[in-house]
Amino acid sequence: MSDALIQIRNLSKIYKLYQTPMDRVKEVISPTKKKYHKKFFALDNVSFEVKRGETVGIIGKNGSGKSTLLKMVAGVLTPSSGSIDVEGKLSALLELGAGFNGDLSGMENIYLNGTLLGYSREYVEKSIPSILDFADIGDFIHQPVKTYSSGMFVRLAFAIAININPEILIVDEALSVGDMRFQQKCYRKIREIKKTGTVLFVSHDTGVLASFCDRIIWLDGGRIFKEGRPDKILDEYQAFMSYDVKEMEAVTVYKSSDIDSEEVEEDMGQSRPQAFGNGDGFFETVRLINQETEKKSSIVAGGDPIYIDFTLKIIRHIDMPILGFTLKDPLGNTVIVTNTHFEKIQLEPLVANQRYHYRFALEFPYLRSGKYSLDIALANGTYQAHEQIQWINDVLIIVVRDPRPYQEGRGYLVPTEITLEKVN
Repeated sequence: MSDALIQIRNLSKIYKLYQTPMDRVKEVISPTKKKYHKKFFALDNVSFEVKRGETVGIIGKNGSGKSTLLKMVAGVLTPSSGSIDVEGKLSALLELGAGFNGDLSGMENIYLNGTLLGYSREYVEKSIPSILDFADIGDFIHQPVKTYSSGMFVRLAFAIAININPEILIVDEALSVGDMRFQQKCYRKIREIKKTGTVLFVSHDTGVLASFCDRIIWLDGGRIFKEGRPDKILDEYQAFMSYDVKEMEAVTVYKSSDIDSEEVEEDMGQSRPQAFGNGDGFFETVRLINQETEKKSSIVAGGDPIYIDFTLKIIRHIDMPILGFTLKDPLGNTVIVTNTHFEKIQLEPLVANQRYHYRFALEFPYLRSGKYSLDIALANGTYQAHEQIQWINDVLIIVVRDPRPYQEGRGYLVPTEITLEKVN
């Protein structure tokens, strides 16, 4: 006897796409049975199973079929072909507010949801104390849910889904709405369900997926692109989602015209770097260069030897120049700060109306896969008292792909070598 609670075989979901509403009518009345639609495969021949006690995360870019898959497992959508076998009590938390009647109170919606999930009124009544305690929304439970905030919505919805003791729990990104404490409360409950049941959920939070999932299924274009353990899939997925060829062509080379020009290449979808300073000089170009190939770099990994290659145009004489760099993560948190003062590099004065070309050589630090931004700055004076000549926020966007296996709690490492050289 199989210990799988969910078995999916050759599952497909096909939608008919019509150019106009009239094409739908034409197809119905056509005497020759002419087709006026195109087929769109939201899911295309997907097969897998989920065992008891297993937590499976579903990842993929928007439109890859994640939500469609969960809705079919939950019974909200019917397959176009293939089969789904589900063994055990199932509870699903899909779209925010799904299954709720906005005009009914929270209490009335508890009974409504219980009925939709197939539970008797008596069973729901026994679960109400634990639902109310978990949701913790006070007297709002007696108010119409249309008056609820999104946070209150997800509190009540998850409290219902989790406290009817399901053997299978399905969650589609809903927990991203709740506050941090409530999320932790939910994850503790999910851990309890994992001991005897099965959890299937969609999330864009790779940290959560790495912590909770035994297996990751990566969907792309309605098909299973890859499947395996989190440490085999997630880093590759992050690099895949971060990397776009056109975008990288736009952000691995900075030119001063990126700020000054009135022309914007809209198809690149890039915000402009922001600069400030006193105008005594400015960065003309900034590039990321691979030391070994001497070519512009698009993706880097920890340990890669790189140059931050840049040219300066000096307007007025700078007696005591300081050059600095700041690397930031996607949330804007500083990962690494360094400058010529820290590195004990003494720069010669910069002469007015001259152009200077420098290369800042370093071994790139080991960072988690993802997208990072680089700030660059030129100042005049001492580290304790200086005037900003030019500081450019997010001058380059760097995609990091860490080739090492995923390690829980892995931290940042500083560069092992930094040198600055003037290029003639």
